[in-house]
Amino acid sequence: MSSIDSMRNRLCKLATSIELRQDIFHNTTGGGMGTETKRTTIYDIAALAQASPSAVSSVLNGSWKKRRLSKALADRVLRIAEQEGYAVNVQASLLRRDRSHIVGMIVPKYDNRYFGHIAEQFEVMARDQNLFPVVTCTQRNPELEFEAAKELVSYQAECIILTGATDPDRISAFCAASGVQTINLDLPGKLAPSVISDNYTAARDLTHLILDRCATDLKWAGPLRFVGGRRDDHNTSARIAGFEAAHADRSITIPEGHIMAQGYSAQTAQSVLDDFLPHAPTGIFVNSTISLEGVVQWYASLGEAQKWVRYGCFDFDPFGSFLPGNVGMVEQDVVGMLRRTFELVGKQTDATINILVPCRLLPF
Repeated sequence: MSSIDSMRNRLCKLATSIELRQDIFHNTTGGGMGTETKRTTIYDIAALAQASPSAVSSVLNGSWKKRRLSKALADRVLRIAEQEGYAVNVQASLLRRDRSHIVGMIVPKYDNRYFGHIAEQFEVMARDQNLFPVVTCTQRNPELEFEAAKELVSYQAECIILTGATDPDRISAFCAASGVQTINLDLPGKLAPSVISDNYTAARDLTHLILDRCATDLKWAGPLRFVGGRRDDHNTSARIAGFEAAHADRSITIPEGHIMAQGYSAQTAQSVLDDFLPHAPTGIFVNSTISLEGVVQWYASLGEAQKWVRYGCFDFDPFGSFLPGNVGMVEQDVVGMLRRTFELVGKQTDATINILVPCRLLPF
C-alpha cells in the first residue's frame, strides 16, 4: 500500500470516528438555552427503516444503485431521513469519497437579470449532470472572490466557474496548485479556458441598428455616444471596438468625448449625461442594463427634448421594449454559454482557449 493510500485510510477512519463521536455528543448533551436535543444518526434511520446501517449509508450517499438495493428501500430511507431531520456531516463524508461531485460558481452580482439567469441555469444544468451546485456572490470584490475560491476548494469542489471575476488568473493559479479545475465565464483569463459572448460582433450590429433608426426616425447620421462600462474591462473594450467598427463602416468620425466608459453603475451613467441637453438628433449605445437605469433617468428629465434621442442597450430585459426611445437590445445566450462551459467540466483543455458564443440582436 502506498503512503498516499495509507494516509487516506487513516483519514477515513478519523472521519468515521469524528462522525460517531458527534453522534454520541448530540445524543447525550443538551442543546441551546437548556433544551435537550438529539441528533438523528444513520443507526436511528436504519432501525426505523428495518435496514442495515451500511444500506442506509449507501442510500444517503447515492451509491445504492451500484449495490443493487431496491428503489423501495431507497425511497423509504430517504423519506425517514427527511422526517427525522437527518443532515449529513459534509466534511466527514467528503473524506470517505473519491469524488465530491461539487461544482462551484462565483458571480459578481445578483441584482442583474443577466447574472441571475446565469446562476439559475447553472444550478439546473449541474443537477442534470448529478453534480451539486454551490453559488456565491462576491460583489466584484477581488479579495472576496479569492476567499470564496479557497472555501470551495476546502469543500473539495471539483470545478469552480469564475463568472465575471475581476482577477481570474489569481484564482486559477491557486486552484491549479490544489488540483481543482477552473473555467472562466463572461470574462476571459489566461490560466484557464474561457467561454464568453461575442461582444465585438454584437456591439457592431447594435451600433448599426441605432444608426439606422436615427437615420429613419430623425434623419440624422451620427456619431453616437457610448455610455457605461470600463475601458480596461475586456467586454467593454470589445464592445467599443465593435462600436467604432460600425462607425468606420459608414465613414463617421467619433469624437473622443463620446466614449463615456467611466463605470457600470446607474449613477455614473446618469452623471456623465447630466450636462448634455440635446437640441438636435442624437443616439446612445448603452453598455449594460445597469447603466440603462441611469440613461432612462436622464432621458426622463429631458421633457420635450426626448424626441431627439434614440438609444439601444447591450444586455436584455423584457421590459426594455416598453421604454420610449429604445430601438433594440442585445441578448446574451446564457444557456448556450453554460452548455459550452459544462462541456469543459472534468476535461483537460488548453488554458488559452477562448470560446465565443454569438448573441442575439432584438430590434424594437
